[in-house]
Amino acid sequence: MSRIAKSPVELPKGVEFKQSGNVVTLKGGKGELSMELNSEVELKSEDGTLTLAPRSGSRFAMAVTGTMRSLLANMAHGVTEGYERKLELVGVGYRAQAQGKNLNLTLGFSHPVVYSSPEGINIETPSQTEVIIRGTDKQKVGQVAAEIRRFRPPEPYKGKGVRYADEHVVLKEAKKK
Repeated sequence: MSRIAKSPVELPKGVEFKQSGNVVTLKGGKGELSMELNSEVELKSEDGTLTLAPRSGSRFAMAVTGTMRSLLANMAHGVTEGYERKLELVGVGYRAQAQGKNLNLTLGFSHPVVYSSPEGINIETPSQTEVIIRGTDKQKVGQVAAEIRRFRPPEPYKGKGVRYADEHVVLKEAKKK
């Protein structure tokens, strides 16, 4: 069995757990998340801890049990503390401005790029070259950050573009005569 699946998920204080059939719902201070469990996984709840076990001894059941355990732990973290991803805009004239649910980006194109954020995601711009993406769902936060980065990924010669705050861009050396 997966080593990750063997460890139980500790639910923090203030998190409500509800299960109806294969659908698991966690509700906390930041919001509510729900997920459908795989039919190969059995879930038990005791005193604020969730333990998962495979229903059969198949290789798939053991693998998906570890995946479901990680997803439940991410949900528990998301509804209590939430997730955040920071992006930086590097380049002359590259700017970002949040207006409600929309993010206006000036990235060197002949037109401004407007990105509308999905439900459950907050986008803030503390400065013109910083974008902070916050939400309860780890996958959604990462997907939104990747979609914004895809508009103008960092180029390898000057490093201009949209990059993650912790990303290190290795610059290439210019062509020599």
